[in-house]
Amino acid sequence: MTLPPPPDAQRMRDWLDHCEREHTHPINRALHAVCMPLGAWAVLALLWAIPVPQRWLQPGAWAVLATVLAFYWYWKRSRVLAAAVLAGFAVLLLLARYAALAFGHDQLILLAATALVLALIGRFIGQRFEGHRTGFPLDPVHWLIGPAWLMARLLQRFGIHCP
Repeated sequence: MTLPPPPDAQRMRDWLDHCEREHTHPINRALHAVCMPLGAWAVLALLWAIPVPQRWLQPGAWAVLATVLAFYWYWKRSRVLAAAVLAGFAVLLLLARYAALAFGHDQLILLAATALVLALIGRFIGQRFEGHRTGFPLDPVHWLIGPAWLMARLLQRFGIHCP
């Protein structure tokens, strides 16, 4: 069973180090490299599909608001990582917008829900390779750390260190 990080783990480096220790199997890492962005897109696309008052807001306002709040959370912990994750989320938002325009509202919901289920299945399979028994991730921090960990690994390949 995987142990959660200590409750006082507020530094991004603590969370990233924890993820590195918990995700060592190559198949699990490969699944996470696919499933984390897929899951993040699915959540943003589902938020995109929530109706908004058209007099005041544009479609996708909830997804953009969630991205801004996530950016603020990342920014308080690592500015380099916050900027990188924001760029990644911007791409995912553009893909959600494109899917909404191309397929329509109802199909976007179906597509995003399917993508979320597939991403979670991939996560569970990956955790089995690690020998961990996990449940559904309910902690909001879990949903924020995953993309940050993946982005930090990508930045590291380019020689950029995330504090």
